[in-house]
Amino acid sequence: MRPSTPMRRSIPFLAAVALCCPAASPEVASPDEITPAVTAASDSPTSKTVRIGESLNARQPQLAIDAAGHVHLTFGADARVYYTLSTDRGESFSPPIQIAKLPSLALGMRRGPRIAVAGKTIVVTAIGGQRGGGQEGDLFAWRSDDSGRSWQGPFTINDAANSAREGLHGMAASTTGDLYCAWLDLREKGTQIFGARSTDGGVTWSKNSLVYRSPGGSVCECCHPSLVYGPTGALHVMWRNSLAGDRDLYFSTSTDNGATFSPSARLGGDRWKLDACPMDGGAIVAAPHGDIATIWRRDDQILLTADAPADEQRLGTGLQPWLAADQQKIYAVWLAKRPGDLYLATLAPPGKAPPRNAKAAPQPAPIKLASNARDPVVAAPPSGRGPLVIAWESEQNRSSIIHVRSLSAPLSR
Repeated sequence: MRPSTPMRRSIPFLAAVALCCPAASPEVASPDEITPAVTAASDSPTSKTVRIGESLNARQPQLAIDAAGHVHLTFGADARVYYTLSTDRGESFSPPIQIAKLPSLALGMRRGPRIAVAGKTIVVTAIGGQRGGGQEGDLFAWRSDDSGRSWQGPFTINDAANSAREGLHGMAASTTGDLYCAWLDLREKGTQIFGARSTDGGVTWSKNSLVYRSPGGSVCECCHPSLVYGPTGALHVMWRNSLAGDRDLYFSTSTDNGATFSPSARLGGDRWKLDACPMDGGAIVAAPHGDIATIWRRDDQILLTADAPADEQRLGTGLQPWLAADQQKIYAVWLAKRPGDLYLATLAPPGKAPPRNAKAAPQPAPIKLASNARDPVVAAPPSGRGPLVIAWESEQNRSSIIHVRSLSAPLSR
């Protein structure tokens, strides 16, 4: 493990959580391009929207929900990284507090901070450097052991200077408190996937290890990687590859804490011929019944795999999908366009195979949550204790703000 020199910052934190101003619900309609028909969601005691960072130019929200049902949110604003907490199931959030300021923070199109809860420790990661625009960039971590009142860091994760300068990464926490980061790495020729593990809440990180090197010379250069720990402790990493003109999603699994990874496997049953990077990396979660679910985009199709990597399910048309799961259901969000309408689909996970010739139960129609949205994320409490929370950014008066919507009860139509 490689230690870093810690720096502790004490930041004033209000004990009482302040209520942010709720946003009015947008008028909604069922667009023709989404199949099946889309139902509008209404504000109610189980569906409330708050605005965060209205004066900060807040962008790229990320969420984590802990075992108590508390909602942790991080975001970037210009060169700064912020954190805010909800202790009432997402109905209100504390005033955002600044964790760090970097000379140039990687921010936008899924570049931005990530957040995870490891036991009682909150960990936030972000990429930044002296010069932006892909010229410089290292991956840093900060941690808090007191519910965000104070923060330690930065701790450097990548062990080759500026190798994380593409600005795209992911992070996951295990049930035992381990953390793992994976990122697009440029220490060698071409873009590869590298990773590192922390067993002490983000203070020290292991020697960086190669997760995947593409035989084509580079993975897709501008799509973020995603990762999750499964129920047995296995670590699963997903990325968009670049092979023979195809830009498809692949994944690999480690059963030895990231020391080695299995041969990669392609997701879905078709290929996407594309001579460009779509800047759309999807998401991966641990689904009910021990399955690993993924969501991603091929062309204009939003696709889900949940029980077999090659068996894909079409959810609709759009881009920028994200995924969450609890003990009972899978939750998918995506955009019709960017910026554009935001949709939520609540899906029953794969379970016991139905009898032969039996018709599968229809899935509920996607619900339209908002308009003029960008880069949504969704989080659900793995234990089932806590709300389903969706966050996204939108433009307002030439500045960006974050919207957070808490759904405290299952939606049914």
